[in-house]
Amino acid sequence: MVELDTLTKAVGSGDQHSAQRETEAAIEAGIEPQKILDAMVAGMHDIGERFQRGEAYVPEMLIAARAMKASMPLLEPLLLEAGLEPEHTVLIGTVEGDLHDIGKNLVALMWRGANVRVVDLGVNVTPEVFAEAVERHAPAVVGLSALLTTTMPAMEKTIAAIRSSAGNAPGILIGGAPVTADYAEKIGADDFAPDAGSAVDALRELLGP
Repeated sequence: MVELDTLTKAVGSGDQHSAQRETEAAIEAGIEPQKILDAMVAGMHDIGERFQRGEAYVPEMLIAARAMKASMPLLEPLLLEAGLEPEHTVLIGTVEGDLHDIGKNLVALMWRGANVRVVDLGVNVTPEVFAEAVERHAPAVVGLSALLTTTMPAMEKTIAAIRSSAGNAPGILIGGAPVTADYAEKIGADDFAPDAGSAVDALRELLGP
């Protein structure tokens, strides 16, 4: 009997080979694709919670993310066959002047695990490109990342550009090492996430029921 807890532990510990093996075993056992995906996401949630408690560090989160990423191609065709296409589209990117992408990439992966369509705009993204992407993709939520205090002002400019051009303004979630809840409120963001794990919870709150 296949135990999905084993898959959760494999992802959370970053054991890529075990994660793939357990995913294959779950598929062969006929377990519903959504349940398999939920087990993977639970593993990322576990490592995220350990990170928040100071019991894990960024390299460990990256290894866990790679384990989940390696397993997803096995599962994605089955999710599509089951009609479990993402209901929402979200955008994410690192703001203008900032080339850091580790945190952004972690958040993007975990958002994909939460079964949303993620459009990743990359790094050093200007306010104008964000605004154009919002017009083109009509996302429910936009995630803005910045790791440097010197690039934080670009978040405010980006929010202003999105708000001024978007017909149906999306929710805006910001994050990054120097970002705080007070700063998010000050520049008009809808929410802030201190780390990749909490970014999933914040996304779900913005998407609503």
